[in-house]
Amino acid sequence: MTADPHAVYSQLLAERRGEIAARERTHRNIGYCRLATMLAACVLAWLALVQKTASFAWELVPVTAFVALIVFHERILRLAERKRRAARYFERALARLDGQWGGVGEAGERYVDPAHPYAQDLDLFGRDSLFELLCCARTHIGEDTLARWLLAPAEPETVRARQQAVEELRHRLDLRESLAVVAEEARTGVDPVALAGWGEGKGPTLDTAKMILQVRVLAALGLLAAVAGILLTADVAGSLHLTERASSLLRDGVLLVLAGNGYYLYRRRNLFSAVVSAVDEAAHELGLLSEVLLLLGRENFSSPLLTGLRASLDAEGGAPSRHLARLKRLVEYLDSRDNVFVRVAEVFILWTPYWALKVEDWRRRYGSAVRRWLHATGEIEALSSLASHAFEHPGDVFPVLAADADPWMQAEQVAHPLLPESRAVRNDVVFGGKTRLLVVSGSNMSGKSTLLRTLGINVVLAQAGAPVRARRLTLAPMAIGASIRVTDSLHSGISRFYAEILRLRQIVDLTAGRLPVLFLIDEFLNGTNSHDRRIGAEALVRGLLKRGAFGLITTHDLALADIVDSLEGQAANVHFEDQISDGQIRFDYRMQPGVVRKSNAIELMRSVGLDT
Repeated sequence: MTADPHAVYSQLLAERRGEIAARERTHRNIGYCRLATMLAACVLAWLALVQKTASFAWELVPVTAFVALIVFHERILRLAERKRRAARYFERALARLDGQWGGVGEAGERYVDPAHPYAQDLDLFGRDSLFELLCCARTHIGEDTLARWLLAPAEPETVRARQQAVEELRHRLDLRESLAVVAEEARTGVDPVALAGWGEGKGPTLDTAKMILQVRVLAALGLLAAVAGILLTADVAGSLHLTERASSLLRDGVLLVLAGNGYYLYRRRNLFSAVVSAVDEAAHELGLLSEVLLLLGRENFSSPLLTGLRASLDAEGGAPSRHLARLKRLVEYLDSRDNVFVRVAEVFILWTPYWALKVEDWRRRYGSAVRRWLHATGEIEALSSLASHAFEHPGDVFPVLAADADPWMQAEQVAHPLLPESRAVRNDVVFGGKTRLLVVSGSNMSGKSTLLRTLGINVVLAQAGAPVRARRLTLAPMAIGASIRVTDSLHSGISRFYAEILRLRQIVDLTAGRLPVLFLIDEFLNGTNSHDRRIGAEALVRGLLKRGAFGLITTHDLALADIVDSLEGQAANVHFEDQISDGQIRFDYRMQPGVVRKSNAIELMRSVGLDT
């Protein structure tokens, strides 16, 4: 029996909130304990220094306890933050199930491209979009991957592999929760393109082994010079009795080493500055992703796609955990260059060049794996997003991608995935045999445009590897071209009609590709007169069908419905209509055969108070 997603999420959210409350109580209690240890330290200091009744060594007890409490406190705070992230994850999930997800998640506005053949028409990005509904990724890499899947159809073999992976992840709620929690730290700041470039060596070309050896030699001489300086200082203080010659040699040696190290640092300052800058930024970004990679590296999968992605995390025959742990230590050492003591001693020990070169050496050894790590992270996060959608909509099915070369599609009880299931009306749409065009007529607000978006967005989901909102969907691989949300542009001097014919030109150009084109055209040539519309529409439709395309057009102009009669059985008329009862207009959103024979424009005008 399929679990109720709402009940599962509600239970887990309650558990996380309980764990947050428990850690908040622990947080307060630790605060009281830290205060108590401070008071105890003050009392012991008073007893030791004033009363002389206790040894000052007893101060070690409260001081040690205070340090231990600080460490434990930090751990509790980190755990509490993790639980808060988990709670936010389930809150967003419940918002999706309750239909309150608009404006809550990542809308993906940065992927909006007005020139794309269907993204804006099908509401792929922006507020209340498909991307906002689907996306559970917490890194930009995962978001980029999911967006890329929605913007272009995948090969059938890839789709089937993603379907298997999504099915495996559908009930791995623990993994999806953990991934969302640990990935949230890497949500901002990580630039996958720059990071992959750094890993593949798109920066200064250095012989790191030779330079590290040079720095080690100079640092060893610097340490000897520092020792010599200490000896000279002690001799000035009278602690040593060095001969004049020995003092002179030490002074000359110190000056010579300082001059040599200083010259080396000055001469290589630009090079080291570039290396440190690249290493500092990229290594910290990898640090943000390290927990994600460590989490994924510990998982075992059965589906071929997930197994391959997991295997791609290995580098140089080992798991990324070992390599990333070493990188983390190197970066921590490099960060110590900001310490005031390190800055003073820099000319002696060459701390910054040494650790920067060590990180650069790490990049040369393992940097080629960075792109694979980023790819695997993005793919698994995108698959997890689709798996969450599948879990939350158990009634949705995986489509069947047929190998048939002819363009065809059979959608049974298909509905729009952005509508709440309680309000979505399902229809059957079939393309096959000779039927390659549906001319959809109907009254205003009856559901014509929604039908086009319903088919288009489900085809996008199907070819991304996601389940679709239908009882059954079988389709051949296809491209999509849509002209639904076309607007004019005052800035560019483009009228709506001209914008529409530009989009139609784009759809025609798509037919030159290897995939058959599903065209979705709303209010065909609405910006011109009925006579020109009739002639132009028939010519365009004939051209599209001749080029192997198939699809739907909607219209208010019933003259366009006559196109069907001239297309030799390749087209059919369907329509939507409304019912008026007691002065109220009601829509059933059911597609019916034939041409609509009524209009509701006058009734709609009256319903908003316009005199007619």
